[in-house]
Amino acid sequence: MKAAVVFEKGDIPQYADFPDPEITEKGIPVMVKAASIKNLDRAIAGGNHYSVSTETHQPGIIGTDGVGYLENGQKVYFFSKKGTVAEKAMADRNFIVPVPETLDFVTASALPNAVMGSAMGLKFKAGMKPGDTVLINGATGVTGKIAVQIAKLYGAGKIIVTGRNEESLQSLFSLGADEKVSLKLQDEDFKKRIQAIHSETPIDIVLDYIWGHSVEMILAAMKGNGTFSHKTKLVSVGGMSGDTIQLSSQILRGTDIQISGSGLGSWTPEESKLLFSEIIPEMFQAAADGTIKIDTETADIKDIATIWNKEIPGGKRLVIII
Repeated sequence: MKAAVVFEKGDIPQYADFPDPEITEKGIPVMVKAASIKNLDRAIAGGNHYSVSTETHQPGIIGTDGVGYLENGQKVYFFSKKGTVAEKAMADRNFIVPVPETLDFVTASALPNAVMGSAMGLKFKAGMKPGDTVLINGATGVTGKIAVQIAKLYGAGKIIVTGRNEESLQSLFSLGADEKVSLKLQDEDFKKRIQAIHSETPIDIVLDYIWGHSVEMILAAMKGNGTFSHKTKLVSVGGMSGDTIQLSSQILRGTDIQISGSGLGSWTPEESKLLFSEIIPEMFQAAADGTIKIDTETADIKDIATIWNKEIPGGKRLVIII
């Protein structure tokens, strides 16, 4: 079969012949039609992700999930540890989700990873409730845009978004955002804006995609003054602005704040099952109904080497058509 293959660690994937996937007891064969490329896939392909960093590299197919047809003709989204950007894949039977017939392959392929990076944090780590005020830090990326829409779907009372691109920030109002704060503001101005918002409508949840200095400023803005403070849950989903922060112990002692992360390894088995049995199906239907939208850019699998290092416009997910 034809597939997108990384032959040497760090190399660009090549469109090449590769053996058909081996039949396994836990696997179900899928004829793949589309697969999205995320930062996760790039990191795994380069051998840099923590899930593969200790493994000896072997030639392998890129991709972690995709959309296609089972042998009985059923349209499904699936997950596979053996690669998905190929004509055929062996799906893990525990991680298969039916796709509505009215939902196109590209959207169905692009949406789940963004859902994982938003709904899981909101639902399980933050325990979001209808009426909550949600701050999405770094909301102009693919997953941030989906987070805005899911927070709205989950009944957020107010959604505040931050980002550096003014045009992208402005576009978030049409997706459900209520207020924006530019990360281009001077530090003190940024903190004053967060303090003012927090004072008017106390922030229940901070869903963070960038970490780094912006989170330091948000935490500083929420720092208590010795009196009772509002309980806020900060959930880290990404680290685009850096992997570490400086955190004053006074903030933790003087503020009712809970900090946690949402990502591979942080979810319970029960939560992971609900992701595939309830959350993704719900979001697929929302997308089919037009309630949730995701921007994409597509390329044919034959062009994988050319597209791999191409800069994809901000806020769009790359989807490979097979």
